[in-house]
Amino acid sequence: MLIIKKNIFAALLFSIISHCALSTEHYAVTADHLIDGESKELQHNLAIIISGNKIDSIVKKSSIPENIDVIDMGNATLMPGLINAHEHPLLHENDYQTAHLKSSSAYKALIGLKTHQGLLAHGWTTIRVMGDGDVFYANQDIKKAIDNKIFVGPRITGAAHYISITGGGGDINYMSPEQNLIADGLIADGPQEIIKAIRKEIKYGSDWIKIMVTGAFMSVGDNPENVSFSPEELHAAVNEAKRHNIPVAAHAHATDGINQAVKAGVRSIEHGTYISDESISLMVKHGTFYVPTIYVGDYYANSDKLLAQEKNDDYYLSYRSEWLSMIEKAYRAGVKITVGSDLCGYGINPSLCAREFATLIEAGMTPMDAVKAGTIVGAEMLGWDDHLGSIIPGKLADIIAVKGNPLEDISSLEKPLLVIKDGEVVINKIDSYSVFEKN
Repeated sequence: MLIIKKNIFAALLFSIISHCALSTEHYAVTADHLIDGESKELQHNLAIIISGNKIDSIVKKSSIPENIDVIDMGNATLMPGLINAHEHPLLHENDYQTAHLKSSSAYKALIGLKTHQGLLAHGWTTIRVMGDGDVFYANQDIKKAIDNKIFVGPRITGAAHYISITGGGGDINYMSPEQNLIADGLIADGPQEIIKAIRKEIKYGSDWIKIMVTGAFMSVGDNPENVSFSPEELHAAVNEAKRHNIPVAAHAHATDGINQAVKAGVRSIEHGTYISDESISLMVKHGTFYVPTIYVGDYYANSDKLLAQEKNDDYYLSYRSEWLSMIEKAYRAGVKITVGSDLCGYGINPSLCAREFATLIEAGMTPMDAVKAGTIVGAEMLGWDDHLGSIIPGKLADIIAVKGNPLEDISSLEKPLLVIKDGEVVINKIDSYSVFEKN
């Protein structure tokens, strides 16, 4: 058996120059601990055999086949690649509601690629974009470039824009009526406009639809406790997306908005700040996923970074603990909770995304279930759990390694030591290797 070192990576420099991450056809990766995404307990002294882009088998360290290369991570934990179910990679200024007008879509594609690559380097092998600050479709173009092996990056899915009513959380509500600005969201009023907006999103590559069912905390001139779309509009949105086999994610803070969206058949509730006992029952009944996005509010609390700072601070000071208790009730009731950071656009340190795991533990989840919220449960929400989200033979080899035992120190997820996506080594800090530094 060999230990992979820098000289082996150097021998494969051609693949790096070709903008592809390092790849070996058949190798093993091992560490003292393993979280497979399925089991309830931490496992020990196992090795993952990788063949091509898939997991071939999981064996004891003593049973690693001879004459294959081995990446030995020592006293670390191997686990599935992380899934960030709510992100906005193009956002690059605090006033995101007008920043999308200051830079071209081409420029945002470049900074967005940098953002996505930073997220991948920090263990996020899959990103669901939940609408973003772009007039056009930069994230969809980034996805094409990564899928076509032009650049290295995470697996991307999601919505190009969020759909909002006039005056809603996706509109610009602080300019004079003489101004004719393109809002950061798609503005649609009534079922026919909503249907047209959905068709346009799908036409240009969105594989999720995001609707702003209620107002938002970080936008100016709207109220997160107000419901924006009517039940008729919600049903039109879900039914149109369903005809195209596209799931719907509902931005919803207000209780009535959450409940109406769940009844309409959305796949996920984003944020869900004022979730109620009735909301929880409905989500269990309908199998609705829940993406709370807690840490982003903590990050911006008591700062001067937002135009709508007062709304965010009021939530943080007056309601955060009550909300966390409701998240725990949802968790205990069986609502499927997933990790979404809603934070790590360009200029934000991507290590901060992983702090969402700590907030879920603070809300009452076990460390193992919090990890699963960012791996197998996220994959299930995406409908990709047949090939992602856990370390099982036959699944894609999306694997990370973190220092020590993350069930004892969840902050270790902020700085992974090893990142493998589709069987290709992207980061190996033990051997001081990074495909991005070599490119």
